[in-house]
Amino acid sequence: MRILITGGGGFLGQKLARKLTEHGALRGQPITAMTLMDVAEPAKPKAGFPVTSLACDIADDVAVKALFADHGPFDVIYHLAAVVSGAAEADFDLGMRINLMGSIHLFQAARAQGNCPVVVYASSIAAHGGEEPEVIVDGVELNPQTSYGSQKVMGELLLNDMSRKGFLDGRGLRLPTVSIRPGKANAAASSFMSSIFRDTMQGDASNCPVGRDFLIFHTAPRTIIENLVIAAELDGAGFGFNRCLNLPGRSDTVGEMIDAMTRVFGPEAEARITWEADPVIEKIVHGWRNRVISEKALRLGFVQDKSFEDTVRWFLEDDIQRRPA
Repeated sequence: MRILITGGGGFLGQKLARKLTEHGALRGQPITAMTLMDVAEPAKPKAGFPVTSLACDIADDVAVKALFADHGPFDVIYHLAAVVSGAAEADFDLGMRINLMGSIHLFQAARAQGNCPVVVYASSIAAHGGEEPEVIVDGVELNPQTSYGSQKVMGELLLNDMSRKGFLDGRGLRLPTVSIRPGKANAAASSFMSSIFRDTMQGDASNCPVGRDFLIFHTAPRTIIENLVIAAELDGAGFGFNRCLNLPGRSDTVGEMIDAMTRVFGPEAEARITWEADPVIEKIVHGWRNRVISEKALRLGFVQDKSFEDTVRWFLEDDIQRRPA
């Protein structure tokens, strides 16, 4: 069992790598090797099997082919590498180069192996929007309203078709907003949905560019990692004709999430939140859907958060870097 994780230097890639090293097996087989790749060489977790870490530009077709030639063939591929929403919206060509062409290069290299590998593709809830209904259910026509969402949908369509052709065994997961993300703020339009909790609990100020009544469809890092493992373990045939689905999440307002943080952490963090509107962020996030019923995913065995209080507790257990004096 040989595993590749693209975006292996990101927080999800790092958490997934650690989880897989703890499991030591996937799809009923012991893991024999893992490769982590990102634009910069990722950190390597301690493991009872060989772990390779390397820098590779996924937009470079020659480099991707060389990665597969030197370190493959892979049995399971997690495709997490992407340019995030705000950056893809600000720089259309960058988003196309990484999010679309990078996916094409990866899928084609995986196809060329000839072993129909399992490919778990991280798509996004940003695939939804526009003229879709306010409450998203399985089978709703996708209507992304950002370049990022459009690029993710194009990747979904290719993954689905290449699975239909028997080239890949694909599973596309539309991720809710992941909160609370550890580390530093990034260029994602949803970045504030973590920073108003992460930064304030670590003693720093953070601005919320939307109102307390803004509704967020979200999920915790622990839950995403568990669902990424489940996705690879499932029989691909169980997905049916469409290999891409909406992962389960929760719908809570910013105010409800702040109240949950206060119940767990105390009132100090909320006092560090500022409230200055950002029209650019508001335009992007108000185009996303925030109520999703994920019946297919739940039926297949994917898991769902029970409360944002749990998310806060897990952040304090797993990711907090410092507490205010």
